[in-house]
Amino acid sequence: MKVAVIGSGYVGLVLGACLAESGNDVICADIDTDKVARLNNGEMPIHEPGLGPLVENNLATGRLSFTTDVPRTVQVSDVIFIAVGTPPEEDGSADLRHVLAVARKIGESMNAEKVVITKSTVPVGTAKLVLEEIQKCTGHPVHVCSNPEFLREGAAVEDFMKPDRVVLGVDSEYAEMVLTKLYTPFTRSGASILIMDVASAEITKYAANSMLATRISFMNLIAQLCEKTGADIDSVRMGVGSDSRIGMSFLFPGIGYGGSCFPKDVKSLAKTMEGLGLDATILNAVEDINYRQKRILLDRLIAHLGDDLSGKTVAVWGLAFKPNTDDMREAPSIVTIEGLLQRGARVVAHDPVAVDEAKKIFQDRIEYASLNYDALEQADALIIHTEWHPYRHPDFERMRAAMKRPLVLDGRNLYQKNQMVEYGFEYVSIGRGPLAPEAR
Repeated sequence: MKVAVIGSGYVGLVLGACLAESGNDVICADIDTDKVARLNNGEMPIHEPGLGPLVENNLATGRLSFTTDVPRTVQVSDVIFIAVGTPPEEDGSADLRHVLAVARKIGESMNAEKVVITKSTVPVGTAKLVLEEIQKCTGHPVHVCSNPEFLREGAAVEDFMKPDRVVLGVDSEYAEMVLTKLYTPFTRSGASILIMDVASAEITKYAANSMLATRISFMNLIAQLCEKTGADIDSVRMGVGSDSRIGMSFLFPGIGYGGSCFPKDVKSLAKTMEGLGLDATILNAVEDINYRQKRILLDRLIAHLGDDLSGKTVAVWGLAFKPNTDDMREAPSIVTIEGLLQRGARVVAHDPVAVDEAKKIFQDRIEYASLNYDALEQADALIIHTEWHPYRHPDFERMRAAMKRPLVLDGRNLYQKNQMVEYGFEYVSIGRGPLAPEAR
């Protein structure tokens, strides 16, 4: 099948590479000439395990290419995915300008019947707007569908190649036939292809992400209860997650969710509901809890070291919002580090892959260590933001010897409290019994 993907960001790049891997001829179009040139040379603009080899292999076979020529891309393709960004507006609603601009360009370029799919995360009703924009510019038949993505950063290639399910919101039998044929190779292991109306597919993505975000905020709220009452959130998590109706996923307490999806999608769904006169209290509460949770490590560090951090060195392990990605969008580390800098602290940070992204945000206001242990030299505290594997089983004696004050604030509960006490650390984690009096 001849496939166009307009937008070569995170979603579009994974989509294009994986569809090419299954034998389709895929053209990815993007207005960023530098990015297109780099991609045609096999250079990856993002860190995503397994994606680089996939792009390189399909470039070599000729099944995948990158271009800035959107009109030609539309004309030579049967199926066209819209995968451009939908950044949040100031009020939290989704900005659809890029999506609708692409729709107009598709309409202006059409030369035959096409199936157009919104892959970007868009509010319910967007497909209708896309259809209207296209039909303003062409008389050719067009089918506008919704195919939301459910990719986890750090495991996106695996998620696409072996999905839990494929959601297809279609407007015709023809579109259903085309998209089912396109996705059948990825569902041979038993995953379902769920066919539904377009509006239901658009809502499904927002509902799924908001449900997962709700679980995270709920467990962070329960973690606060555990700290006040002497309970242990790990025991509570096991007790709750063992219920077959609930399960264990997304029950880990921490320092809040980040990334490009959960924060944006919760806010956007809330704005959509409020715009329709519906009560979005639960969604607003989820986001409010998450906002406060991102400050928790900074607040607890201040409780131990005071508000004036001048002359203090704080080590930070982990900058990305989650492991196996360099994505720092809405990362809790940004909240912590900005707060440290405002209070005069010297910050020395380590992350296996996100340093380049961090430099775009912090420039030379912080220092970057090449090894995680290097960040600890004469540090007054260590803050752990991201549960990278190298941080899970460190040399504790080496850590203790390097630090000026052995204070560890663990935002991901990587270590056991008793073990850390035995090694001589002051150890602060999330939801594990009462806080020390000075940290309350």
